[in-house]
Amino acid sequence: MKQGLLLFLFLPLFALAQNSQITLEDIYKKGTFRGEFVPGFAAEDNSSLFDAKDVKDETGKSLNTSEYEVSADKKRILFFNGREPIYRRSSKATVYVYDVATKKTVSLNKGKVLHPTFSPDGKKIAYVFENNLYLYDIASGKTTAVTTDGKWNNIINGNADWVYEEEFSFSQAYQWSADGAYLAYYKFDESRVKEYNITFYNDEHNREYRYKYPKAGDSNSTVTIHIYNIANGKTVPAKYDQGDIYIPRIVWTTTGDKLVVFWMNRKQNDLKLLQTDPITGNASPLYEEKNKYYVDIDGEDDWHFLKNGKQFLFRSEKNGWSRIYAQSMDGKTETEITKTAYDITGIDGIDEKAGLIYYTAAYPTPMDRNFFVTDFAGKKITQLTAGRGWHRVELNGDNTKFYDYYSDINTPQTVTLYDLQNANGKVSVVKNKVVNESTKLKSLLAQYALGKSEFIRVPNTKGDTLNGWMLKPANFDPAKKYPVLFCNYGGPGSQQVANRFGAVSMWHQMLAQRGFIVVSVDNTGTGFRGEEFKKKTYLQLGKFEIEDQIDAAKWLAKMPFVDASNIGHWGWSFGGFMSSLAITRGADAFSAAVAVAPVTSWRYYDNIYTERYMRTPQENPKGYDDNSPINHVSEIRGKYLLIHGTGDDNVHFQNSVQMVKALVKANVDFETMYYPDKNHSISGGPDNTTYHLWSKMTNWILQNLGNENVNKTRVGNSVNAPKPGM
Repeated sequence: MKQGLLLFLFLPLFALAQNSQITLEDIYKKGTFRGEFVPGFAAEDNSSLFDAKDVKDETGKSLNTSEYEVSADKKRILFFNGREPIYRRSSKATVYVYDVATKKTVSLNKGKVLHPTFSPDGKKIAYVFENNLYLYDIASGKTTAVTTDGKWNNIINGNADWVYEEEFSFSQAYQWSADGAYLAYYKFDESRVKEYNITFYNDEHNREYRYKYPKAGDSNSTVTIHIYNIANGKTVPAKYDQGDIYIPRIVWTTTGDKLVVFWMNRKQNDLKLLQTDPITGNASPLYEEKNKYYVDIDGEDDWHFLKNGKQFLFRSEKNGWSRIYAQSMDGKTETEITKTAYDITGIDGIDEKAGLIYYTAAYPTPMDRNFFVTDFAGKKITQLTAGRGWHRVELNGDNTKFYDYYSDINTPQTVTLYDLQNANGKVSVVKNKVVNESTKLKSLLAQYALGKSEFIRVPNTKGDTLNGWMLKPANFDPAKKYPVLFCNYGGPGSQQVANRFGAVSMWHQMLAQRGFIVVSVDNTGTGFRGEEFKKKTYLQLGKFEIEDQIDAAKWLAKMPFVDASNIGHWGWSFGGFMSSLAITRGADAFSAAVAVAPVTSWRYYDNIYTERYMRTPQENPKGYDDNSPINHVSEIRGKYLLIHGTGDDNVHFQNSVQMVKALVKANVDFETMYYPDKNHSISGGPDNTTYHLWSKMTNWILQNLGNENVNKTRVGNSVNAPKPGM
């Protein structure tokens, strides 16, 4: 056969391969586009400690070994079986203690437990069971109750209450001291906190679930910190000013056995670190930070107490950007180590011996991430990764190697192992090997007609320029008019416009294949552009955010290839709040909106999150009400789809119910969908919920936002979908 004929015959097949269509089954059932998992150093270090076939319970039954924790001395392993989620960060499991040498296994407790952790010497295990904290001695097999007063919806020991777990980003509420001599733990007295009731529709008479959820302006748990002496079994309370306060963190120093209690006032604009003696409970001030807006500690665990006992390192926004600081333990000396006008996003490693700090920054643009190293004085800063894109790094224990997980908005991840070399304080990077290049995923994606995402700079009416991305169809024709879907979250400190693969999802690509332009714009209040940009929304959540989205929609509407009559908005949670504002306050810019699990009034949300940005409803009623979508339903002129899970413990179904009441009262047409018993993620279980949800949203968008240039053929397995041949 001649070469030309062979090429002629092959080309149609190649062309077809490049035009494969993304399906919802691919995304939400088959996991077709799931990337390869690349384990880090911890998985490598522990991979040879056990053989799965040797791990059995006392009766000889094989155990699941996929989830485990290894003691520091690597002599024992905890295996977790039958994991049950509770809230966002909490879960309980049946836990087994495995001896590496003898290959014998014992059950830690008769029931499922929370937060089992080894002591630093690996000889004991602490855990929480039924709101009490326990201590298990491995050698003797003896279990000691550290607390006995735990009671559901009343007293919690060693585990966070709902609002601390959600808004201060931790669930395990106890910590071992560095030498294992003490356990410091939280006690939450929830007796004054109001209950919230959720009905689960799971049998003839339903099931009522009541838990403590403090809404904006409500009373909180009374929180006390206690220090348990392992040797003598005595407990002392940590002493600090009580009242209407929070304790967002407790941290042990790495030397000297001092407990640092993080004290914060209810307005969250005054943070104090109190160095506490574990024997007496007496405290002395270590550090204080005040802010005209709020001190942002949600999720911030970059507080590092050095082994020299003389300093601690931390990040703060107090000078306008997230920067790294060092302070002496006597409080006399503070050094601003990084002084650059971009945000540090995390401290990745500290080499005390060499006097080096490794960190990641949002640089060269807020959408990118790069890896840096600096000396403790901030005089020698070296950039270790380069260029645009997203570098996520993992350092090994002695800071001599790191994995670089790199991608950009259009390119799947490449994982590279690098060596770090330190010559007289000058750090350099040497490539060791490329570990994974996402070859399979790249080959697969090449079979699909995917659009290329591009970053856009969007002016708002206040003189700011907003960061965004735009995804056009692969076969984009500038002579055509395309409908536009905004995909937005927009909450304080968040970021959706990021130069990493996955920021534009395969669902977005599927919509582009159908004929949509998909856009995301990070509005005022989002993160990694300095403190003032993030905190400008203080006391009026929703105002500047939705004004920016409206400005962006009107700016896009002027583009010759945009169908200005078909611009929609989609969002979940805070994004659902934004979508509900888009179709109300933004009625002249947006013709359709899909709001999933939205906050519709901040009066219905929890107090730690809401009051951080809004203060209480009693102090700031106008801020709460002026930008509540409930109070703007009469402005709706477009199409509105409202979706919620009835079992949502976070953004309560109440938000959507109250929105529906307002819509009905105003005689506004709308559509709604509820998912029985589902939580905030509206997923879980083999009941088809995830697939149904995304089918529902996709088909609604096709029908209510699509124009003549959109393929409106229904997706999913809906009973209303046309049958083959029809």
